[in-house]
Amino acid sequence: MKIDILTLFPEMFAPLEHSIVGKAREKGLLDIRYHNFREYAEKSRHVDDEPYGGGQGMLLRAQPIFAAYDQIEKTAPRVILLDPAGERFTQAYAEELAQEEHLIFICGHYEGYDERIKTLVTDEISLGDYVLTGGELAAMTMVDATVRLIPEVIGKEVSHTDDSFSSGLLEYPQYTRPYDFRGMLVPEVLMSGHHEKIRKWRLYESLKKTYERRADLLEEYELTAEEAEMLEEIKQTVAGKVGLDTE
Repeated sequence: MKIDILTLFPEMFAPLEHSIVGKAREKGLLDIRYHNFREYAEKSRHVDDEPYGGGQGMLLRAQPIFAAYDQIEKTAPRVILLDPAGERFTQAYAEELAQEEHLIFICGHYEGYDERIKTLVTDEISLGDYVLTGGELAAMTMVDATVRLIPEVIGKEVSHTDDSFSSGLLEYPQYTRPYDFRGMLVPEVLMSGHHEKIRKWRLYESLKKTYERRADLLEEYELTAEEAEMLEEIKQTVAGKVGLDTE
């Protein structure tokens, strides 16, 4: 995969030299390049200006962005504008991006963009309902979430297919050595070696965590007959606990 990032602060992306993204680059699975679009500004290196019609703050000018974009060697890229008003970033979207050959991220600053920049863009994306100082942190988050899904980046595909949100549910609890840590024991079922019992326990715990913490995810999740039965049991158990707490 090839990724180009248009930014005023290339040095902010140092974390991408490490961990999974760094290893993907070392393996030759990923090529990331940073483009400081201030270097392409025609007007005394000014990348921002006052909005026509008046208003607060400054807008990112179109010219430096277009000039930086024009010098990139492109292969049918997905061009992503980091924008608080964009579509919310999700695991499903990361999985979609991981199938692409070329991604271009445009990181903005100031109060917004000259609207004409959006003629270059295929996707307007936001991390959530809040505003960051610039698009760099959002771009790093998206790159990390996407790159780890590229085949061969993580040794075993199951490492990420079981992640929270990948299946549509939150991930079940996990444990490692020692069995007894300060009196806290690993659930016996995980020590049993009985694969079917472990599978059912994990599915039940995954459904339980999702119901208790992110019930909204279940609204669009297609339950199997087994899952529906488990979820009903979970609801009854939770309702019973609530009843005891209020007595």
